[in-house]
Amino acid sequence: MTAGLKQDAKITTLPFADVPHADRAGNLRRVFVRDMIIHTSIGVYEHEKEAPQRVRINLDLAVLEGEGVQNDDITTVLSYEDLVVGTRRICQDGHTNLVETLGEKLADMCLADPRVRKVIVRVEKLDVFEDAAAVGVEIERHNIAR
Repeated sequence: MTAGLKQDAKITTLPFADVPHADRAGNLRRVFVRDMIIHTSIGVYEHEKEAPQRVRINLDLAVLEGEGVQNDDITTVLSYEDLVVGTRRICQDGHTNLVETLGEKLADMCLADPRVRKVIVRVEKLDVFEDAAAVGVEIERHNIAR
């Protein structure tokens, strides 16, 4: 037995059909925005309401391809540019108290496109603690199969 593992520990696996993979039968594509740094008004404390803070945002979407890319045309795919522009808009839309709330708003934006099956959103405040690179939240949300 490996050190540190409990003898009665069980490994749980999900059926393959329940796990979205970018290459499973070619029908899902991963679309992502990595390490977007943006200044936004966020936080519950008065000093946090005085000036915008730096946050790092990551979006990872599992997108149903459907017919896939057609004729090399951007209108046939989910555009990461739309995700970046939408993220900027949400972050500039007034004060938000909680990183959890910001994460939910970003997830809702992503899931508004019916092709999106799953989104993982990570919101990190970068300048809260001197001895921590970041603090924040990561959420996972799903669209109900249509």
